[in-house]
Amino acid sequence: MPIRILIADDHTVVRSGLRALLRVATDLEIVGEAENGTEALLLTEQLHPDLVLLDITMPPENGIETAKQLKDKFPQTIILFLTMHEDEGLLHEALRTGAAGYVIKRAEETEILQAIRTAIQGDIYVHPAMTRALLHQPVTTQHRRGALVDSLTPREVEVLLLLAKGNTNRQIAGLLSLSVRTVENHRANLMGKLGLVSRVELVNYAEEQGLLASDRNRHLPPTL
Repeated sequence: MPIRILIADDHTVVRSGLRALLRVATDLEIVGEAENGTEALLLTEQLHPDLVLLDITMPPENGIETAKQLKDKFPQTIILFLTMHEDEGLLHEALRTGAAGYVIKRAEETEILQAIRTAIQGDIYVHPAMTRALLHQPVTTQHRRGALVDSLTPREVEVLLLLAKGNTNRQIAGLLSLSVRTVENHRANLMGKLGLVSRVELVNYAEEQGLLASDRNRHLPPTL
């Protein structure tokens, strides 16, 4: 089945360009278009897209607020930001909503397609021009310092460890006999509890807590 995509952008020319780009990809299907956040929420409820390609600068509410509402109402829906803003603060704010990536509009067409497919596979995609911002952000934020692994459920700990070992959501689903959607939900929950926004931070957290070397992972299946 093709990946069902909802485009949310207030510029007609941008939506037109995305239509032209995505229609040539046989594994992608545009199911709807929204001009603002309100329409994006309504169409997501009606059309149940797999992924929302979301702009940040959209009236009446910006894309960050829209993403928060989307994740609250439709936690299984994948959100990928496509924006003109090359701003580190916005990048971190966007990822904290639970979005699966941040792509700049000047990106090559192949990069946009790669970002969509990466997000669907359960990984985070950040445009290369913005990855330095992730490396420069301190891992131990105030939220992180107050977050304990004891706040996680046993299943969330299993998912955390397997993610830290490099497994994708699909691989974890196979290892734990779960659906991919269930793994995505566990991943979103644990990263929200711990205040993490990227796989790099997740691996660092697991190492800091000594989880990878502890007895916690002895019962886990081998990684793929």
